[in-house]
Amino acid sequence: MQKLLNENITAQIREIFANLQNPVQLMFFGSDHNCDYCEEARQLMEEVTALSDKLSLSIHNLEGDADAAFRYQMDKAPGIVIAAKDGDAITDLGIRYAGIPSGHEFSSFIQDILSASTRDSGLSAATRSFLRTLTKPVHLQVFITPT
Repeated sequence: MQKLLNENITAQIREIFANLQNPVQLMFFGSDHNCDYCEEARQLMEEVTALSDKLSLSIHNLEGDADAAFRYQMDKAPGIVIAAKDGDAITDLGIRYAGIPSGHEFSSFIQDILSASTRDSGLSAATRSFLRTLTKPVHLQVFITPT
């Protein structure tokens, strides 16, 4: 199988991942039914997690592992969850990808892994203070069209 990440990109990511502070869990959700890009997305997750010992990958099937899909609110395949990992404990940070993070989304994906590793969203104190005043759940989604 041909690698998705070439040696130049792999070297750059290894350099970036040298800054990972805490372990990160990536969860891949695939499907046996009509899953365009599942194979490629899974391969990409495997290649990325192989670049640092602070990254772990678990593979799930939406139909076969419905409990995990429900727990992590994953209903699309391919789907990716980026979570904090502390020993055996997984902390859901609410970071999700539906589809394969390729093109411009790939750099956002790498940045999200770095953010999960620092356990800090990077939000200002004022923004954090404002968010604490919210009384109802907010569901935020960003949609990207492949180009």
